[in-house]
Amino acid sequence: MSLADVLEPLQRPLFTLLDTPVAWTEVLGFGTGALCVWLVARQHLANWPVGIANNLFFVLLFTQAGLYADAGLQIVFIVLAAYGWWTWTHGGGPGSAGALPVRRTTRTEGAWLLAAGTVGTLALTLLLDRATDSTVPFWDALTTGLSLAATYGQCRKRLESWWLWIAADVVYVPLYAYKGLYLTSLLYVGFMALCVAGLRGWSRDLATARRPLGATA
Repeated sequence: MSLADVLEPLQRPLFTLLDTPVAWTEVLGFGTGALCVWLVARQHLANWPVGIANNLFFVLLFTQAGLYADAGLQIVFIVLAAYGWWTWTHGGGPGSAGALPVRRTTRTEGAWLLAAGTVGTLALTLLLDRATDSTVPFWDALTTGLSLAATYGQCRKRLESWWLWIAADVVYVPLYAYKGLYLTSLLYVGFMALCVAGLRGWSRDLATARRPLGATA
């Protein structure tokens, strides 16, 4: 039995939404994605294995939809998830047993992320336009750049990572609807709401962590 035979049941339509068949991969991606973001907002360590499962489902889904950058992005997400899992449990450094605290992105980090995101988006747009049959090369590349920057910030528990996720979701919602992935588009509307909740929660944690320092100054 080949890998295609094993995966074929996941690609079968489960129901129809707006005259468009919805496959098991999209349904499972919907469920694991929503659970993952909810866990991230709560700073729960289980978000990482759940997120890896979500990435695997989306590799299949996005490949079918012709969103090749998003499909490849899921592989990168799996690697980053392993890194994030480690930093969240070790406090970001060897020999540190404490949990990683919420912090703000430094100016240096922000500058590097902006430069890397701009160059990466332009390069990926050209690659998708010339080497694939993608009908949305720029938007596929842009969401890829934003998502990678946001995931890095999530791994390091940088507060601004939520703003990057919100920016990416604003593009993802109409992009997935345009590609006929209506359930996934709806999922990303929910993601935006969860991102706002996560931003508020992490902001409170950051303020609480700083308050004792301000009181003793």
